[in-house]
Amino acid sequence: MEITTRMEFDAGHRIPNHKSVCKNLHGHRYAIEVTVKGSIKEQSHESDFGMVMDFKDAKNLIKEVIVNQWDHAFIVYKKDFKVIDFLNSLDNHKTVIFTKVPTAENMALIALESLSNAFKNEFGDLIRPIKVRLYETPNNWADALAS
Repeated sequence: MEITTRMEFDAGHRIPNHKSVCKNLHGHRYAIEVTVKGSIKEQSHESDFGMVMDFKDAKNLIKEVIVNQWDHAFIVYKKDFKVIDFLNSLDNHKTVIFTKVPTAENMALIALESLSNAFKNEFGDLIRPIKVRLYETPNNWADALAS
């Protein structure tokens, strides 16, 4: 069985060397949808009876691993040295440095990887994320699928 939950956060980024306006510093109201797969719990004495997992528990884990880290941060590519120097000049600025350019595609991949590790630590192989959809705008998104 698969279940999906959605959360939103705000963050800034830029795509260095992009051919258009995305090379400029800017921000988005992102939405992240995470689909997890697991068996429906059949033990009637358990709190999650009839569920793969409680949506609130899924959201708490997603919030801890992704949303709290990325919300109201500036996400920057590790080789975007001018922007990193600028952000480091600001007092107590929330900066997240990515090993990849922070496109919607790469953000979805990084989120899936981070969540896969977190779910494995919490649930072993019982519940695992199989898809992360990251909306950069309401009409544009990227899907990262587990292999």
